[in-house]
Amino acid sequence: MRVAIVGASGAVGQEFLRILSSRNFPVDELLLFGSSRSAGTSYNFRGEDITVKLLQENDDFKGVDFAFVSAGGDTSKRFAETITKHGAIMIDNSSAFRMCPDVPLVVPEVNPEDALSRPRGIIANPNCTTIMMVVALVAIERLSHIRRIHIASYQSASGAGAAAMAELEQQYREVLNGQPVTVKKFPHQLAYNVIPQVDVFTDNGYTKEEMKMFNETRKILHSDVQTSATCVRVPSLRSHSESIWIETERPVSVVEAREAFSKAQGVTLMDNPQEGIYPMPLHLAGKDDVYVGRIRADLANPNGLSFWIVSDQIRKGAALNAVQIAEYLIQTH
Repeated sequence: MRVAIVGASGAVGQEFLRILSSRNFPVDELLLFGSSRSAGTSYNFRGEDITVKLLQENDDFKGVDFAFVSAGGDTSKRFAETITKHGAIMIDNSSAFRMCPDVPLVVPEVNPEDALSRPRGIIANPNCTTIMMVVALVAIERLSHIRRIHIASYQSASGAGAAAMAELEQQYREVLNGQPVTVKKFPHQLAYNVIPQVDVFTDNGYTKEEMKMFNETRKILHSDVQTSATCVRVPSLRSHSESIWIETERPVSVVEAREAFSKAQGVTLMDNPQEGIYPMPLHLAGKDDVYVGRIRADLANPNGLSFWIVSDQIRKGAALNAVQIAEYLIQTH
């Protein structure tokens, strides 16, 4: 098994290295690729130092079985043919191909079979906020069809990359030392603040991040569900949180929902608010599951439920989801 990571030096690329190692993914040869800035850097994988190669339009991907790509949409579009032309399966973490009708958009706990049909040799990894949400939602969808979803996301600095995490830490130091605050990765200072903007705004007043949740959820669930999101950047380092309200075709009780979440693949129930037990990003960074708590009936809708979820968006929201797709394909073939 020959495996490639494109964007090896980024936050998600580094997470790929950790996950492939910890899950004993069957790698006989690992190839690392990056930009001119990271080419020549070495990373250790299972005791071997592997040097990052410059990503080029050549035959470097000949013989590669899986290529995990996390280098941005422009790079994915430019090099997709180079990566796939010799038969490699490209699992892409960017938004470049997510809504293409001939590219499956896959979350293994929800729609793994979609990965079996990939005319272009590409499988798209959904947006991190969408991934964690649908992993939880599918447990309820199997009880009663979900008609509407309202979401408020609370997204950590790591959603904007490793440099953004470093900037948040730098901002805290600068504020505490009375120095001018560095703002490069966010539209405003994030330290001691929340920013009701993730990605750029579109013509309808929603951001691209919010529209991703609308469009991607429908494609993954094969559903007509209506989704409305407000995505907010918060000054935590890692793991995203979401407050979710859903309306189902029939009333789903809290007891039913709790039981469904407790049995759902990839979900951990953490729901004892009287004892202060509910998911929080501080404690769940580095974990694989989507954690669900604060489950309650919606006071404004007899067919409504409300709950709170937290997940590490670099793991389940990016690298882990992609590796699980590859694991599914290995198992089914």
